[in-house]
Amino acid sequence: MSMMSEFKEFALKGNVMDLAVGVIIGGAFGKIVDSLVGDVIMPVVSKIFGGLDFSSYYIALAGQAAGLPLAEAKKAGAVLAYGNFITIALNFVILAFVIFMMVKQMNRMKKEAPPAPPAAPAEDIVLLREIRDSLRK
Repeated sequence: MSMMSEFKEFALKGNVMDLAVGVIIGGAFGKIVDSLVGDVIMPVVSKIFGGLDFSSYYIALAGQAAGLPLAEAKKAGAVLAYGNFITIALNFVILAFVIFMMVKQMNRMKKEAPPAPPAAPAEDIVLLREIRDSLRK
């Protein structure tokens, strides 16, 4: 078997294709969650806490003047941008929760239905049983 045919057999296996589809959908889903956190949740949290923008919180490490916007502080030297970390950590928590809920729902759907009751015996079987029972008497 040539290397090309072995690769083709490997690449076209169901598991490899499923994994590829999962990675692509996961990337798109990550963008959706980023948008949800950045455009929906964080503005509400910011409003609750008095208009704070977490993404612009930082600690200056190179002696930058206090109160500079994050982009300017980064140009002036090193900064510890912990506000951005808070936003990304919130993204992760939301994504993990959504995936947990999806897996939980999938497991609930996968549960096997209780076995169906056995079918009623055929008429000839019932008739033969009646004959047997009457002969025993």
